[in-house]
Amino acid sequence: MVRPPWFLLIPLALLIAGCATHPTAPAAAKPLRGEALDQRVEQLMKAANVPGLAIAIIEDGKVTYLHAYGERDTAQHLPLQTDTVMYAASITKLAFSYAVMGLVDDHRLDLDASIASDLPKPLPAYEKYADLASDGRWRALTPAILLSHRSGFSNYRYWPPGKDYDPNGKLAFYFDPGTRYAYSGEGINLLQFVIENGKGIDVDTLMRDRLFTPYGMTRTAMTWRDDFSGNVAIGYDEHGKALGHKRRESVRAAGSMDTTPRDYAQLLAAMVRGDGLSAATYRNWLTPRIAIRSLQQFPTIGAPDTTDNAGIGLGYGLGMARYHSSAGPVFFKSGHDDGTNNLAVCQIDSRTCVLLMSNSSNGESIFAYLLEATIGETCFPWYWENYIPFDHPELGGDAGRVMHHPSCTVPKASI
Repeated sequence: MVRPPWFLLIPLALLIAGCATHPTAPAAAKPLRGEALDQRVEQLMKAANVPGLAIAIIEDGKVTYLHAYGERDTAQHLPLQTDTVMYAASITKLAFSYAVMGLVDDHRLDLDASIASDLPKPLPAYEKYADLASDGRWRALTPAILLSHRSGFSNYRYWPPGKDYDPNGKLAFYFDPGTRYAYSGEGINLLQFVIENGKGIDVDTLMRDRLFTPYGMTRTAMTWRDDFSGNVAIGYDEHGKALGHKRRESVRAAGSMDTTPRDYAQLLAAMVRGDGLSAATYRNWLTPRIAIRSLQQFPTIGAPDTTDNAGIGLGYGLGMARYHSSAGPVFFKSGHDDGTNNLAVCQIDSRTCVLLMSNSSNGESIFAYLLEATIGETCFPWYWENYIPFDHPELGGDAGRVMHHPSCTVPKASI
């Protein structure tokens, strides 16, 4: 067996020591900057076969570091740049939730009201939701329940729990709405449907007016734009095979956004500052709504409950996951698709964030290391996110679960 290079082993030890339960854990490594950070990132990318990666660091609510590494197109050897258009995947949901909170501030949306009060006719009367005709539980759904992944739906109807892809899959409740957590893009897209069909608000326009224009996101859109084609990232699978860049033609709140590292960094900085929202609405956005007891993010429905992440109070707010670290409360959101791995993590009290965007399915295998390199020890639940280090695949099993028992505790006072 070939041993990984020493410079890859040491950070893992520090990462584990910082979050595992040790009586005398060594101090975590200090965050890197400048040439030292660049060297670290390039070493990791090469070792894990990650063609392109962008990093933004936000300190005290300001973007202080923004850099792109590697290539956006390996066949033509075109560099990835901070204004290269990349697929946002599910970090679209984080942006959508923030835009929705603007509607709450304007008293145009009640987070806790049944969606039945917003729609002009019963949900099952719409063809897309006819599967729910015999199940009245849809009336218990609220915008807050949908944003916090408590709908009772599977991620998408085409992937029923424990089964393979079914193109004829039916929409169904797998638990009573509001009673537990289970990640569901279906639920996020339903909220988009309610806003558009019940409120008469176009979500494409909402995102542009609330976020893209105010925060200077000139190369961001909910669907493909032809002017993106001159500088766009090609996605690559685990073996380096090119997957292209899908030109999405329909707006999906759950994940159709194209953006750039620069644009999303500006948005993330605005979000950690609370820009555009009243203080009360901002607190409401961040407030955890449900504890997460799943062993990993996927699968959730049908999997046994665990207390593995109780020590950090892992839960879900309105569009983002929440937990507590030694630096205080944290919110984060990941984005994953074939050829795309993204992660946004923000420490709320210090307004410190890191944004990681990669055009590779291998990107997430170095995310735990990159978090430590950029903002230090975070007690990030990397096992729950399935961010298994590329050089330690054995941590994808029970070894990783046992190793990652966060020692951080939930403070008495939260936001």
